[in-house]
Amino acid sequence: MSTASESRQSKTISELRGFIKKVLSDPTVAVKSMEIARKYRDQPNANELMAQEISANTTVRIPENWSEADRMFLDILREVLDDEAALY
Repeated sequence: MSTASESRQSKTISELRGFIKKVLSDPTVAVKSMEIARKYRDQPNANELMAQEISANTTVRIPENWSEADRMFLDILREVLDDEAALY
């Protein structure tokens, strides 16, 4: 693995650790994030709308220029919504 790739992985892991800490210290983050994701899931620019509202209404900050961890978080929200829809 190249040094640049290792550096990116390390940064992503660090960001995800910070996010997990936020979720564990404030359980409303997950609930609010899911509510927001449900609200925008069918919009053409859903990820952008979700990122903006999650940043505005939780302790999670998703900047305009998304990192790999930010993309993973938004993708995971959509996966959870897909799983939720499959149950019904």
